[in-house]
Amino acid sequence: MRHRLLILLFLGVCLSSMASNVVWFDGQHPVSYQLAGRVDPVVKQALRMFCDDMQLVTGMKPVASREAAIRIIQGKGSDDGFRLSVQKGQLVVEGHNARGTAYGLLELSRMAGVSPWVWWGDVRPYSRSTPISVADTFCIKHTPSVAYRGIFINDEDWSLRQWSKDKMGPQTYRQLFELMLRLRANTLWPAMHEGTPGFFTVPGNREMADSFGIVVGSSHCEPLLRNNVAEWNRDTRGSYNYITNRQQVQQYWIERLKEVKGSEKLFTIGMRGIHDGAMEGVKTKQEQLAALQQVIDDQRQLIRQYYSKNVEQVPQVFIPYKEVLEIMESGLRVPDDVTLMWCDDNYGYLTRLPDAEQQKRQGGGGVYYHLSYWGRPHDYLWLTTTQPGLIYHEMRTAYDHNCRKLWIANVHDPKVAAYDLELFLDLAWDINSAPLEQHLQRWLCTQFGAQVGNAVFPAMKEFYHLNAIRKPEFMGWTQVELDKKKYPGGKSVPGYTEFSLQEGYERMEAFARIEAVVDTWRPLVNVGRQDAYFAHVLYPVHAAAAMTRKMLADESASLQAYEEIQQLTERYNAMNGGKWRGLMSAAPRDLPVFGKVHTKFPQHPSIGRLIARNACDYQTASNGVSVVSMLGHSMNAVALPKDAALMYDFDSPSEGEAVLYTAMIPTQPSNRGDLRYQVTIDDQEPVVISLKTPYRSERWKQSVLRGQSLNKTPVHLTKGPHTLKIKALDEHIIVDQWMIDFCPNRQFYVIPVNK
Repeated sequence: MRHRLLILLFLGVCLSSMASNVVWFDGQHPVSYQLAGRVDPVVKQALRMFCDDMQLVTGMKPVASREAAIRIIQGKGSDDGFRLSVQKGQLVVEGHNARGTAYGLLELSRMAGVSPWVWWGDVRPYSRSTPISVADTFCIKHTPSVAYRGIFINDEDWSLRQWSKDKMGPQTYRQLFELMLRLRANTLWPAMHEGTPGFFTVPGNREMADSFGIVVGSSHCEPLLRNNVAEWNRDTRGSYNYITNRQQVQQYWIERLKEVKGSEKLFTIGMRGIHDGAMEGVKTKQEQLAALQQVIDDQRQLIRQYYSKNVEQVPQVFIPYKEVLEIMESGLRVPDDVTLMWCDDNYGYLTRLPDAEQQKRQGGGGVYYHLSYWGRPHDYLWLTTTQPGLIYHEMRTAYDHNCRKLWIANVHDPKVAAYDLELFLDLAWDINSAPLEQHLQRWLCTQFGAQVGNAVFPAMKEFYHLNAIRKPEFMGWTQVELDKKKYPGGKSVPGYTEFSLQEGYERMEAFARIEAVVDTWRPLVNVGRQDAYFAHVLYPVHAAAAMTRKMLADESASLQAYEEIQQLTERYNAMNGGKWRGLMSAAPRDLPVFGKVHTKFPQHPSIGRLIARNACDYQTASNGVSVVSMLGHSMNAVALPKDAALMYDFDSPSEGEAVLYTAMIPTQPSNRGDLRYQVTIDDQEPVVISLKTPYRSERWKQSVLRGQSLNKTPVHLTKGPHTLKIKALDEHIIVDQWMIDFCPNRQFYVIPVNK
């Protein structure tokens, strides 16, 4: 009996290993598909894109057939999820709703080797004549982690707008919508700067968005889908003042509500100034509160009257950005069904997260997050260099605080922001889509093939490391929006650097090493992806390296580096027969940092005696502590829950006075409280340090420019062994590095942990 059972088990294993595959492209005939019933326009758009993709891959346009290899079913659910499975010999695409069906179809494109950046990144797929199949047991399921996932095109003046005007015109949004479908994004805040037409003023834009299943919303200063910069006319409507001109303002909102009735939209409620300023007509805090409360109450009535009687079912968002946060916390009543959308400080650090009560709201929470920014202390509108680890940690933290309704990434240009944007949207789609380093490595392999992607991954990881120490746009040690009486145009000019001579040389050498790597592998990139490699690897690496040389090398090399940036940019704009001409600027906003400059090193004293560690090199740690890869100057910053601690053993070479420097990620308090940690050496009295800083204070500015909050604590040490303890007293504490310096007057920029 036992022998017979073993035979049956053996046969079962054999049969399982011989399970047949379901072929959906046989290498000889066009891919065939079947639509099971009627589908919405977004499914038709995705099907068109899928067919175009398969023609690129197979050389043949897919065909509709009753005996199809692929069956497409549109469900009637509420979320954007989908399932791919084999049923009765067919590969079946089942969307929970229309968008989910579209995402499922485009998942097949990914499986066939088509990158989401096929058009925007010029990532031409490899052609193939071999079959594409799945196992007959194949089944994958996807459900989005965040309901509304999208993009805000902002600060587009020196990139997307010029290119759109010269090359694309109204087709810009069509191409953007295709990219969004491929990235499984469903929400757009359209561009709204002066000089860019209002989205709804361009014929066909609204209908096009509807056909792609894109939910159009609007930014923090654009209530009820009105673009005030482009659409509010003071000559005909008067001042944008709800106190003195309420009837005209309401009529303005009513017009848009009537126009979009019957389509899926996301309404921002509340009111600020015409652009990024405070509400007009109010002065005191009490006036601000009363006026904003009246605005919200009236807007709800307008939505009910002119868009939908079921106002509680209409997606709405309130964004406590800048001064509005203080007004909200002074007693503003925001209806429970409205999403509260929390913001970062414009540099990637979340300023607030919902408390326990706010997390229970019916409308849930959202996040407005910057991957590029125009403003003080300095713009970063050239290269997109936000560390992947920062994006991951802040968005994971937001998700854990029940911010799962709406995530919007602010980008000046989706092409330039490609990797960071895809990471952001991948996390919105599947919060567990990391491990983070594997995510970047996989992305590089998808774009450039496994051999090249794996080879350049360490170099691109180092690219994010070097630019975390100082972004290219910040290399002039300059600021914007300063006192115009002291600074012409409110902008300071480069003249010095905080890098020492040795630090400067080491930075230039580090960039030279990664330049050599990405150049070495360029010839091995497929000919159809050379432009993609230049745009996403060569240009950012060489441009950032040249900016470093321009600032830190001798005068002759500095001028050569300036010219190199101009040549690189011209080559960028000439790619693919000039397809991208006007997209890349070598000097966004013509800020002084982009000019012909050469800075001077400060005269640093010798390094002297010191002890330095990366935060991840601890001896012991409390439960719940997590190392965040690709974050901080260390690239392995350590996040501490409240009351958690890290312990470090070290030896002091002598007795005497010293300074303990603790370098922390410059986060903000995640609640209404403080942002404190304490340091203790041995059994000495603990020293409490607060990272909480007033928004736009000089300390805050220096911290976000450095990417670290650097804090000094005087200590007295005896010769011999010691233990340092760093303990979080509040949430949102992230430790990057620490150093004990026995030369208190020494100046440095980079903590020399490798010395």
